[in-house]
Amino acid sequence: MMTPLKTWCLLSLSVLLLSIAPTISEVLQSLTQCHGFLLGERSPEVPDILEHGQIQRPNRYKAICQTYNGDRRFVTLYDTTNKIPVLSGYKFTGGGTGRPAEIWKIEPQLEDPKSDKNMKDCNIHAVYNNQASDSDYKDVIKYNKGHLFPSSYASADNDKISTFTLTNSVPQVVSFNSGSWAKMETCVKCVLEQHCRNNNNLLEAYLLTGAQPGTEKLNNRVIIPSVLWSGFCCYSNTQRKWLASAFWANNVEDKSPDVYVATRTLQQLYDKLSTGSKTFSAFPGGQNCPLQETVARFYPEMDQNCHCQPQAPRQTKEAEEEEKEEGGGGGVIDSILDWFLKLFN
Repeated sequence: MMTPLKTWCLLSLSVLLLSIAPTISEVLQSLTQCHGFLLGERSPEVPDILEHGQIQRPNRYKAICQTYNGDRRFVTLYDTTNKIPVLSGYKFTGGGTGRPAEIWKIEPQLEDPKSDKNMKDCNIHAVYNNQASDSDYKDVIKYNKGHLFPSSYASADNDKISTFTLTNSVPQVVSFNSGSWAKMETCVKCVLEQHCRNNNNLLEAYLLTGAQPGTEKLNNRVIIPSVLWSGFCCYSNTQRKWLASAFWANNVEDKSPDVYVATRTLQQLYDKLSTGSKTFSAFPGGQNCPLQETVARFYPEMDQNCHCQPQAPRQTKEAEEEEKEEGGGGGVIDSILDWFLKLFN
């Protein structure tokens, strides 16, 4: 029979062991250590950053298993130098309604590896060494915090709350964030909800969204992305095939409410983000993901509240920018020619 003294000693020893137990790290060595958010549990390929599952410069790029209230919610590859995410990977199982209060968070283990594994509320007055802070966005009008993993794609309330971390956001032009990019997110969500059901008839799709760094900085600290991109892949039990599409657009102002982000193939995205002989791939584990098809054929059947691009020709964000670059010069030349004709007449 155990005496009270022995019981007390054992309890004290247990408390001591718990107090010195190391914190489980959520800043990991690779993305694949964060299970459940990448198709086939295979790491994407990002030239010079993430190759063959290995982070190329681990002192700069960090794999974060985004954890809130003790549960892992999604995965992010974060650039501590540019202070923006390279990409976030997430699994769509149905988007819940509502939007939580915007209480932004940070990843404490980026500042101190021994910190708690859960993301914590951002101190609005703090300036963090290895990540963006709320103060970086203070008094900024042109840009706001743009989600990579949108809160509207998360199902449970805690999942939605977890997307409001500065390690899942980039400085995004306000009109672009709330305009053409938001329409794209809404349209894709409608497609996922209507067509992405596995053989158990459960909603399931894998998405990867990222940003390419630009040259300008926010608050002289946080790099402003030049391009945002996204891709998804899922199996459709109604179509009896795999579906996929990709999207990207420059992080510039929308000139019109009628602008849309063009729907692209995965192969077009891969070509866009590949460099030289090094190939980009969002879904290396998704051998069934179609590289040459898009889901644009479903757009006519979508409700108008889905904000999918109409079949009738509409201006895409890319075409608008090309027209500005190419057509703008032509307009000046035409004006000069008109002036000379009037002069000679």
